[in-house]
Order: sequence, then structure tokens, then C-alpha cells
Amino acid sequence: MTDDTAGDSGAGSDSRPVVYDLAPDCTVADVEAGARYHAVVNGVVDYGVFVDISDSVSGLVHESNLDAEYDVGDSLVVELVEIKENGDIAFEEADVDDYRTETVDHEPDITSIASLSTGTDATIEGRIAQIKQTGGPTIFHVTDDTGIVSCAAFDEAGVRAYPDVELDDLVRIDGRVETHDGTMQVEVSSLAALDGERAETVGDRLDDAMAERAEPHTVEPLVEWPAFEKLRDDLRDVARLLRRTVLEGRPIRVRHHADGDGMCASIPVQFALENFIAEVHENPDAPLHLFKRLPSKAPFYEMEDVTRDLNFALEGQARHGQMLPLLLMLDNGSTEEDVPAYQNLAHYDMPIAVVDHHHPDPEAVEPLLDAHVNPYLYDEDYRITTGMMCVELARMIDPDITDELRHVPAVAGLADRSKAEVMDEFVELAEEQGYDREDLGDIGEALDYAAHWLRYSEGKALVNDVLNVGCDDDERHRELVEFLSARAERDVDVQLDAVEDHVEHERLKSDVHLYTVDLDNFAHRFTYPAPGKTTGELHDRKVRETGEPVITIGYGPDFAVLRSDGVRLDIPQMVAELNDEVKGGGVSGGGHLVVGSIKFVKGMREEVIDSLVEKMAEADIDDELSSTAALD
Repeated sequence: MTDDTAGDSGAGSDSRPVVYDLAPDCTVADVEAGARYHAVVNGVVDYGVFVDISDSVSGLVHESNLDAEYDVGDSLVVELVEIKENGDIAFEEADVDDYRTETVDHEPDITSIASLSTGTDATIEGRIAQIKQTGGPTIFHVTDDTGIVSCAAFDEAGVRAYPDVELDDLVRIDGRVETHDGTMQVEVSSLAALDGERAETVGDRLDDAMAERAEPHTVEPLVEWPAFEKLRDDLRDVARLLRRTVLEGRPIRVRHHADGDGMCASIPVQFALENFIAEVHENPDAPLHLFKRLPSKAPFYEMEDVTRDLNFALEGQARHGQMLPLLLMLDNGSTEEDVPAYQNLAHYDMPIAVVDHHHPDPEAVEPLLDAHVNPYLYDEDYRITTGMMCVELARMIDPDITDELRHVPAVAGLADRSKAEVMDEFVELAEEQGYDREDLGDIGEALDYAAHWLRYSEGKALVNDVLNVGCDDDERHRELVEFLSARAERDVDVQLDAVEDHVEHERLKSDVHLYTVDLDNFAHRFTYPAPGKTTGELHDRKVRETGEPVITIGYGPDFAVLRSDGVRLDIPQMVAELNDEVKGGGVSGGGHLVVGSIKFVKGMREEVIDSLVEKMAEADIDDELSSTAALD
């Protein structure tokens, strides 16, 4: 027998018989009766010889079907006669004088992760999302277009199995599907990185399927609001990014402003994303490991916060083999003050998305962001609160939570003093869920009070119960809100009584009332309410008393909190001007047109405050602008 075309693909007009050369990993699924194969003798018995045509496909050539004598290790060409019901395979020696060889690669039946079944053997193809070395096996988390599953591979205790495989590699894994600690897990028998055309094919398939699965749900708005519609496409982009992040197995870290609107923004998004993570992952603990929410006290992303976040991310990468997380900034993150922190993250290529309604510096931040939603980018303003936006964002991720969120936009709007033209409609929507306006205000106060004492902690269970999102006990929710809001009201009254006699008043040349108070000397410190809340409550009181345009400044050694009503204060612009004009003042900060806070060098306080008041005296009167809600 001759083979002068070994390795030939068989293309063209060559009509010679084909003999197949099986790859070592080929299985019975890759062979068929009547086909000829290259074989190697692995055993000789009285009644014939046993031959291998791959590592796992062997059978008998009966002596009656042999034309010559063979020893172990000899090569011959055989024809597959029959695959019996018991799995035995019968061959006969093939009589071919001239032939061509075609190689056959193993093409297993690929099982999708979503259809894995405990107690079965399976082959999966996917992308490595996490590699965790334990004291025993190496755990590979693999994602395909249907889900994510952990795969345990063992070499030696505590020794990395398949060390050449890296994060984001495309792989094929064979193994037995078992249950470990109540979670489905593939016990790996073989793992190989895909390359060449196969890797490209699998990668394209996964990318196309993942893009389709990441597509946000289409949801009808809770209320019709033309101003909000301008933002909807941007919110869909963020929803798509977040869903894709979950599908890739990348962790998500959320930072949000520690106030009522920040809570109303972050809790719905957390609720939606944790549901989606649980849907995608086989491990029920995945939401705990892949999502983290933390408040930020400052009105921008401080270096302290980014250092903590980066350290946490790098430790997670080192200990658990995770990808670095996506950072989602809510009700924060749009200003130039955020840039240093973002630049720090850029060294590690961490993606960043921002949903915020503070006055932005898009030229400064957008080169560092993967997504940015802000009403100011569409000539709208802070009356569209971040909580309102994030309720719609959460519904795009998981529309099934809509009924739990119908009251949240009203809470966010009242907590952040929104004068949106649809506030009455949001309140009516909440009333249909059993909340009147007083209830909504109490929830906002309770959230603010809880946020103050939680400081840098998430407080998930407590905050969910206060907002009544993901809460399983309505009575506990109402009792908790009543208790916390009453405590907040009591503490506010105590604080205002303490500062009232020390509030200074003057009339600016524009006839605007200016109230100032030294919070460091005359307010209770290290308790509720904090300086920002104290200034806001004092401001509300003065608006009630005067019924005229009011500016209020609460200041300390190196900070000032600003509120205005009926006056057009461009606080971000004023901060920029002060930083240029007051040499050595070190002024920074920002906010809305009517609400803001600034920091400065302690020894320059008098110069900074005096310059700030001069600018406020030049500001235009505008009855449409207010930091207060409609006050009775």
C-alpha cells in the first residue's frame, strides 16, 4: 500500500480512496462505519489484534479479517465494520493499494453552560473570566453566551493547573459535571486554549451572542417627560455596558453620594444588577463577590476613595484571579475635581461610567470615562435627579423590579429639592403605591439620617428596608422610617436652636438676604446633621421667614456650604474664578447652580468668603431657581 499524498486535504480531482488520520483527542462521535482509518496495534491475541485509531477509540480486527501477522506497535489501515450496542468496535484490515490521507480533528458536541446537567460528561467552549488558585485545585470561571460556571482542575495540591492559560483566553474544556458546596461545577479532565480559526470562530460567536444578551430591555417611562427623553439613549448605553460587564464576569464597584438622592440612585441599580448576576452565574454567592456599593462623603471622587477602591480591586485580582472591576459613579463624578482619581485608575485600565446631575466639566472628565449621563449635556439641569435617572436605568437592566421602584423617583425628587414640572406626577405614582407626600419626605429624611451614621459603610439591609426596595416586611419598613425620620427631625431642631442666635444677616446690594453662620464654633460637631444638612435646614427656615430671595453660607475652618433660593449662582464657575483670584486660597469644590460646597486653605478663609460674597452680590435674581422644595 502506498500513500504519496499523506496530509493532502483531498481537494481537487483526486479520486483515490481516503484513509483518515484521527487526531489523538478524537472520540467515537468522530468516526463512522465503512470509513478507513490509520491504526496502530496495541495488543495481539489468539483471535486477532486490537488496534487504536485515536487515544480513546480502539477495537478488534478478528483473525479472519487479517491478511498478515502483526506485532504491537505495527501500523496498518483498517475499515470500521460496526459499533456494537455495548460500545465494542469491530474492524477489518483494509485492502487499498493507493490512497490519500485526510486528517480529522476532534469536533465534540459542545454543551452550553445553561444546559449543563449534574452527573453527565460535557464539553464546553468559552472565555476565561477568573482564575483562582485554592489550596487544592485551580478554579477557572468560564463564560459562554448562556452563563458562567466554575471548572476545577487539579495538578497538585495548591499548584496551578494549566499554567499557560490566562484571563480572557478562549478555551475548550472536557469534564464531568458535579455539584460542589451546592453549586454546579465541572471537574476538568482536559483544558486547551483555542487558537487560529477555531478561536476566531468561537470568539465571534460569543461576542455576537453576548452583544445580543447585553442589549437592555425596552421599558415605557414611568411618566411622560420630554426633558428626560433626551437622556434615554445615554442611559441605554450604560445599561448595555453594565449587562455586558456582568456577562463577562467582571466585578462592578459603585460609588454614590451619601444622601437621599444618591441612595435612591444606587439601591435600584444594585437590586437590578444583583438579580442579573444571579441569573447569569451558576454560583448563588456570585452577587456577593461581584458587586460592591459604597457611599462617598465628598461631592467628588476623592483620592482617599480611589485609593481604597484600587487597593480592594488589586487584592481581589491577586487573591481571587478576578478581572479589575468597572467603576460606576452615581450622583457624583462629573467634575474636574474627579480627574486626579480617574487618572489614578487609568494606570490599571479600569472602565468608568458616570450617571450624575451635578454641573459637569465634560472636557475634563469625558476622555477618562467609558460612559457619561448628565442632564446638563442636553441643556437640562439638576431638577432631573440621579435617582430619577437610575430608576429607569435599573428597569432597563431588569424590568421585573418595576413595581418595587414606582415610589422611588418621588423620594429622590423631594430629597434633592427637585422643581421638576413632573414632580406631581411622580408623587401621584407613589400615592398609587400607598405613599402620600409626607411619607415620601419621611423616607428621604430617614435615608439621609441613615447615610450619616453609616458613614463609609454600605448598610444594604438597613437602606433597602428604609427605601422599601427588596424589603420583605412592609410593617418593618414603615416603623423604621417613622423612627429614623423622627430622630432626624429632633436632631435638626436641636442643631438649629444651637446656631440660631449666631446667624449673621445682611442685605446685599441686589436686596438679597444673606445669612452666614460659623458652624465650627456654634454647631454641634460629630453628630447629625452634618454641616451640609445644617446649612440646608437653616436656609429652608430663612426662606419660610422671608418669602424673598435668600443665600445661606455655613462655613468652618476650611470649608463652606452654599445654598440659594431665587438667585442665579453658578457655583462651579464661582469656584473656578475664586481659585484664580484668591492666590494661595486652594479653592476647590462645585455643585449645582444653587447648591454647592467648597474647600480652601484654612488661613485664607476670610479672603475666600469675602470674595465669594462679592460674587454673590453681583448674581442675577431668578425666581425660577431654588434649592428648596415648595415649602408650606
